Amino acid sequence: MHWFNYIKNFFKTKTVNDRLVMTILCRNEVDIIEANIRTHAKLGVDAFVVMDNGSTDGTRAILSELESEFELHIIDQPSQTYQQAKWMKQLAIYARDKLKANWVISNDADEFWIPQDSKKSLKDYLNHRDSVVTVKRHNMVLTEDALRPDYHFSQAKYYVQYPICYDKSAQMNDQQISMIFAPLSPKVITNPNGFIKISGGNHRAKHIGKVFTARTEYGITVFHYPIRSWAQFEANIKHRKELLKNPNARMGNHYRRWVKMLDEGQLFEEFKSFSCSKEAVTQLSLLGVISSKKMSLYFK
Repeated sequence: MHWFNYIKNFFKTKTVNDRLVMTILCRNEVDIIEANIRTHAKLGVDAFVVMDNGSTDGTRAILSELESEFELHIIDQPSQTYQQAKWMKQLAIYARDKLKANWVISNDADEFWIPQDSKKSLKDYLNHRDSVVTVKRHNMVLTEDALRPDYHFSQAKYYVQYPICYDKSAQMNDQQISMIFAPLSPKVITNPNGFIKISGGNHRAKHIGKVFTARTEYGITVFHYPIRSWAQFEANIKHRKELLKNPNARMGNHYRRWVKMLDEGQLFEEFKSFSCSKEAVTQLSLLGVISSKKMSLYFK
């Protein structure tokens, strides 16, 4: 009957009782998960459903602490079968049926959904006619500061504005390129009423109203922090290597590239290549490849 609710609410006016729920699948995100929850709560997210995929670094304990402060629901999923699309669909259904969500943001712990107008909340950009709302996503850029032991991801102030279109062969094999600058798939917000499924990576979704009401929202931008420190990067790729032992695992070329470099002992050199010098930042800015954003304002 949930599809009927989508039709019934099609012309409904938004009210203060409408609910925006964020779902997150995470594993070992101790350095960023708290900032993610706090930031999005300030930006209008009413509730969170977080599936912890067997974290061993303290992420799970932080989530437990945040339960007392926010409407936060934790689902433990210890399986290491990497069924992202299946699990994210389960979380969206949970948000709809248990939390009465009107909209669901399917998020990752390293992504921050930021309104372009600082006076607006995320909900200000949504309406009840929405089925699937696509939002552009940009990688944050590391500078040489990231090589310092005291560096924190919140210090990053540049993002990739216009990606470099490396071909797929280069993405796998050319050690001169930087995957941070490669094209990035968008993310989606869905109306859980009428929702059918979400694709792996949360880049696309199917919905009964998609043909008629799907749209792109340019007032929200997703800023992505896939690489935040050497320790975090190395641990992530070691985990991806284990996941890829499953022949059915679906994973982007960049992860396959990094697993290969891990095996070849080249992963730290890859990490260093992400860290742009001052001269590189100047040139990339002049070319419009990167732009600046005061993201630190959102982490206070």
